[in-house]
Amino acid sequence: MVCWSPENATKAYLQALKMGKRDNEPDIAEFISAIAAGNNAQLMVMACSNVAVSTALALVAAAHQTGGRVVCILSGLNNANIQVSKEALGPHANCIEFVAGDAQRLLMDHEEYKCADFVLIDCNLDDHKGAFRAAKECTSNHGGGLIVGYNALHKRFHGMNSRLTFYP
Repeated sequence: MVCWSPENATKAYLQALKMGKRDNEPDIAEFISAIAAGNNAQLMVMACSNVAVSTALALVAAAHQTGGRVVCILSGLNNANIQVSKEALGPHANCIEFVAGDAQRLLMDHEEYKCADFVLIDCNLDDHKGAFRAAKECTSNHGGGLIVGYNALHKRFHGMNSRLTFYP
C-alpha cells in the first residue's frame, strides 16, 4: 500500500513550476506532478496524442522526487513526434523513455507497463477510452495504480466534462 507523501508532492510541484518557467499562475502540469510524487509513483507511463511537453516535464519532476521512471507513449508509428518532443523538452528529454505506437496495445501487451503505478492519458488520443480501459486492466493486475486523464475539457468521458479525470 502506498502512503501519501505531502513532502514529495510539494517538492515535485515546485520543481515542475520551475521547469515550466511560467510567469503566470500554475497549470495542470504542476498538479499532475504533485499527484504522481505524492503517491510515490515509481513507474509513470504517459500516453500522448502529439508532442509531449508540460505534462512530460511534470512527470520528470515527480520522478526526480521519487526516484521513479517516466515512459512516454506517443501515438503513431513514426518517430517524428519523438524527435520534436525531445527538442521541445531540451535536457529533460534524457529523463524520459520514448516509445511510438498505439497506447492501448502497448499498455495491454508490454509486461513492464503493466506494473505502472501512475498512468497519464491524453484525452485527445483518438482512442482515449480504449487507453483508459487498458490502463485500468493493467494496473489492476498488480494491486492498482492511479490513472489520470488530461485534456478532457472538450471531451465527454463517462459523463464527465473536466480538465482532469481520475480513476483509482
